[in-house]
Order: sequence, then structure tokens, then C-alpha cells
Amino acid sequence: MKLSTLKRIPPPWRARAMRLGFNLNPAFRGTGGRVDYVSPDLLHVRIRLPLTRRTRNFVGSLYGGSLFAVTDGVHVAMLLASLRRDVIIWDKAAAIRYRKPAYATLYADFRLGRKDLIEICRELDNNHETSRKFTIELKDKAGILYTVVERLVYIADKAYYKQKMLVQKPGVQT
Repeated sequence: MKLSTLKRIPPPWRARAMRLGFNLNPAFRGTGGRVDYVSPDLLHVRIRLPLTRRTRNFVGSLYGGSLFAVTDGVHVAMLLASLRRDVIIWDKAAAIRYRKPAYATLYADFRLGRKDLIEICRELDNNHETSRKFTIELKDKAGILYTVVERLVYIADKAYYKQKMLVQKPGVQT
């Protein structure tokens, strides 16, 4: 499901549609993760990564690629769904720190605050582009930390970004 489609869905159904969209997406399904919860305001997403035959590595713990991939695109989707403007958003960089091998189902909570959205909009009003770093912790049910993923997300006004790309291409006149 495209996020432009999500904005056409009545607000009471958006959280359910976002959860379903993630869970049916082949790329996300390939991570082994499942979206368990999306808040009605789309500012909190909880993902579960179970230890299964598909997510287990050769030593029996959760595969590092699944731990990393399950965090991909969630903040981008949340921002696209929550910002009330025409923007370009993409992951710019990411890093993962493994704390210990995981032999259990892990959970990741993605959160955006209203203050974050206000700051992003203010930055876009002033500079037309910004970047934000988000930290995601993967924990078990008891709250024990196994992995930390940091993602740097780029956000820009769509018109500004298109103009910027035209200027960067040699030989293209505006």
C-alpha cells in the first residue's frame, strides 16, 4: 500500500491500514518481522521479530540481517503519514550495534513526538531540508536490550528537492 493511499483512508482506519500494509509487503515480510501495533495517531509502531526457522542463523540466534532490516523504513512511513506537507523522505545512513545474541523473540518500538514533528516543520520552513537521527532498541519481553539500530533520515520539501537535483545535474537548464 502506498502512503498516498493511506492519506485517502478515513483517519479511524489508517492505523489498521498501515499495519496491514507493512505486514503484507513482501520486502518487510522477508525480514521475518511483523507489525503488532500502530497507534491511532500513527506516532507509535511496535514490531515483533520472532525467533523462527526463517530468522535463525547457523548458531541458532536471530540473524543479524533480520535485526537490521526489520527497522528499515518505519520512521520514513511514520513521517510521511504524519507530516501534512509534500516531502521527500529517505534513509540516509544506518548503523547497528549488537549487544548480545538473541535466542528469543524481540520487539522494537518506534516513536515520534508531536514536538519532533513541529521541529521538523520549522526546520523545513527555514532551510527546506533537514536530517533526524532515530535510535531503535530491540528488546525481549522482559526489556533486556539485545541490539541498537541508529538511522539517519533525510527530509526535504519536494519542490526544493527537485530543484536541488536539477542544479546538481550538469547540462540541465532550469
